[in-house]
Amino acid sequence: MKGQLLKSLFFLMIMVFFLGSLLTFCNNNLELHRSPPHKKRPPWNGKLCKGCREVFNKVKKRYSQTWKKQEDNYQRLGSQLRNKWHGFDKAIITQANTPVGTNVHYGYKQKVHVTPELFSTFPKEHPLPNKKFDTCAVVGSGGILTNSSCGKMIDSAQFVIRCNLPPLDEGYRKDVGIKTDLVTANPSIFSNKYGSLTGRRRPFVENLRSYGNSLLLLPNYSTVCMRVIYSIEDFESPILPVFLNPEYLRNLTLFWRSQGLRAHRPSSGLFMASLALEHCANVHLYGFWPFSNHPYGLYALTNHYFDDIKPLAVHSMPTEFDILLRLHSQGVLRLHLGDCRPGEK
Repeated sequence: MKGQLLKSLFFLMIMVFFLGSLLTFCNNNLELHRSPPHKKRPPWNGKLCKGCREVFNKVKKRYSQTWKKQEDNYQRLGSQLRNKWHGFDKAIITQANTPVGTNVHYGYKQKVHVTPELFSTFPKEHPLPNKKFDTCAVVGSGGILTNSSCGKMIDSAQFVIRCNLPPLDEGYRKDVGIKTDLVTANPSIFSNKYGSLTGRRRPFVENLRSYGNSLLLLPNYSTVCMRVIYSIEDFESPILPVFLNPEYLRNLTLFWRSQGLRAHRPSSGLFMASLALEHCANVHLYGFWPFSNHPYGLYALTNHYFDDIKPLAVHSMPTEFDILLRLHSQGVLRLHLGDCRPGEK
């Protein structure tokens, strides 16, 4: 009896020791793999893009100068955009500037005749107030926004412009914010993500909720863009679809070519930066970084903060960035590269 009891006690001690060791191992292993909540996700490892180190050093040298707004330079560029290209009056199609019977030309030899039905989709008046906002944030989708903590700074702007219906899910908001006053849309998004809206449209309209009652800027009168408008009307979405005037796009393309751009056409980001320079006293740009490595950490970046799909070949993103960096150096607008610090403006 006593021998059996001793064997049981011995077996119990072994089990306690084994379970204690196993628990300690699991806790230690868990601590090794748990990401502390106050630390950022580790950067994605990758090779430095060819020739980028020299380019980055030049960029950082230009960017490291203390930024100060140069009112004369800002006014000069804004005057060119307003007086020569009439951006405020013509940037967005309205019933006031595009009556029934008008032929709107876009593309090469393509035109659309404004019928009463199409005319009814235009806003009666310009949807933006004819006054300047104090601060505007133009938010690109560059991978440089990942882990940037720029969300609060972006949302603090009086007017926020976003490009190409970017996702604003909870996991991104710390870096990119949520506030949206105007968002652009490329027809390829409707085709690739929503099947050109030929099937169920509710998922598309529900995804628009994150943009609230903002303006949805459509590029043309294509069939898919008309489906977008009808879907918004049918499901009573608060977002307001408007058309970008192709004449304004052509004029801006000519302007930026005169400033050194050689691409077939500017990106939507450069178009929106141009529009902001007319409507805003202080223009801040986020997520505009065309390279596949971070300028300071040098670690690899995805093309967008939400995916790694490459840009269209019709755009020349490094050249556009050089133009924007030049405007930053001239105090016309302010580029934000890297992380945003609390209290920074």
